[in-house]
Amino acid sequence: MPLVEITRSEFDVDIELAYATDQNFTGAPIYRRNACFLHSEASSLLRRVVELAAPLGLRLKILDGFRPTEAQWALWTHTPDAEFVADPRRGSPHSRGAAIDLTLLDSTGAELDMGTGFDEFSDRAHHGSQEINSTAQRNRALLLGLMTMAGFDHYRLEWWHYQLHDSRRLPLFSDSAAGTRLM
Repeated sequence: MPLVEITRSEFDVDIELAYATDQNFTGAPIYRRNACFLHSEASSLLRRVVELAAPLGLRLKILDGFRPTEAQWALWTHTPDAEFVADPRRGSPHSRGAAIDLTLLDSTGAELDMGTGFDEFSDRAHHGSQEINSTAQRNRALLLGLMTMAGFDHYRLEWWHYQLHDSRRLPLFSDSAAGTRLM
């Protein structure tokens, strides 16, 4: 299986998956547990991001990673908005283990201001939004720089979403096929 478990001890990242709690746009937990997985290619790039962020006194907080197809269906059923939720019939890079949602933490462990919260479905969430303050714009640019330097691609409508280039070449995984026991 090409999925790698991302742990705090192995990757030096914080992991707080929004979909393992009720603190997400559905208002209910989607995952049964707070465990993050990524395709092995994405996990290698994540290691590079951690290395690039460390000298700047920054760490990463992961908000989502691999999302089983069952979870993608749950999100789509709740909010069938193709601008912010991938249609599960087409598949999401998350359901391939090829995407990660994350933010930056400062040296005290506080999240940097990104202008919106995770999963805000508005124009303010777009990369390059001029509707947010200059500090948040700089923080988003910093995250974008770190992620692209490491080799990730970005999704222009969500400041928190990064993925492998050409992620559609990878297969979709259900929870049982992936063996992640998230659902």
